[in-house]
Amino acid sequence: MKALMYLAPGALEYREVPIPVAGSGELLVKVEAVGICGSDMHAYHGHDDRRPPPLVLGHEAAGVIAEGPRRGQRVTINPLVTCGHCEFCIAGDTHLCEQRQIISMPPRPGAFGDYVTIPERNVVMIPDAMPFNVAALAEPLAVSWHAVRIGVELLRRPLAVASCCVLGGGAIGLGAALVLRRFGAHDIHLGEPNEKRRATAAAALTLNAYAPGSHDEPPAASVDFVIDAVGAKATREAASRLVKPGGVIVHAGLLPGQEGFDVRRITLQEVTVRGTYCYTQGDFRDVVDTLAVNGFGDLNWVAQMQLSAGAQAFAAIDQGELAAAKIILIP
Repeated sequence: MKALMYLAPGALEYREVPIPVAGSGELLVKVEAVGICGSDMHAYHGHDDRRPPPLVLGHEAAGVIAEGPRRGQRVTINPLVTCGHCEFCIAGDTHLCEQRQIISMPPRPGAFGDYVTIPERNVVMIPDAMPFNVAALAEPLAVSWHAVRIGVELLRRPLAVASCCVLGGGAIGLGAALVLRRFGAHDIHLGEPNEKRRATAAAALTLNAYAPGSHDEPPAASVDFVIDAVGAKATREAASRLVKPGGVIVHAGLLPGQEGFDVRRITLQEVTVRGTYCYTQGDFRDVVDTLAVNGFGDLNWVAQMQLSAGAQAFAAIDQGELAAAKIILIP
């Protein structure tokens, strides 16, 4: 089969590789659409020790079961593989499983290829009417869904009357804004330095898409709920500055570095800071159900490219040339 192979920082090659073999309890899925995630970009830059080259990246995938009794079924893939029997899995917090693995990290190759293997319990059937490029959005939107859900549980006031701000206009940030609206938020701001991405966010839903540091940025100490979808020093500083006393910050980004939080203000103003990682199985299924009824609106923030042009797609994202918040690759 053909696959997009990560060979070294900044180096990708579309090449022939063996078709993976499904193990016990696993399925072989023919990939029909797969998204480029921020974590794929981190690996591409050489910033992710969990993804050493050579490796097939990619985990936001949808396709068709290729063999066995379920051959031909259309599915989207939950790439988070867990043990199923630890205290976290039993409690439904599968994303906290200490034995968790994810495709695109050794020992599990990713989905930037014609085929991928995945445990059978990790596939969710999709309706015949759902395009594969839409089904491939289930994974990143589940990350956003989970971030919003756990933050709402911590808010001191109803979301409908809360001021919300998302830092970052990539897929997770824009997805978080869409989920906030789905959950009933009305006052939504989104900070993004890239002008093209701000325009994309503004076209996706009604919100204040602003350039950080501009006059459109919310005043200091005015936001009930901040989601940092970047996880950089500058966004942690912004979250600490923008959040109200008693407000909530959900930190969803994983860029290198730990600086930026104003610990003194967080302490004196009783600000709640919550980390978030991935999603539960329930979050993932809720997102698939929402996509099935067009619950996130017009997905005009997504662009498509051929998997064979994956190296060019990575380079274009790296250079900030694309207005799209998400690139879906088609094998």
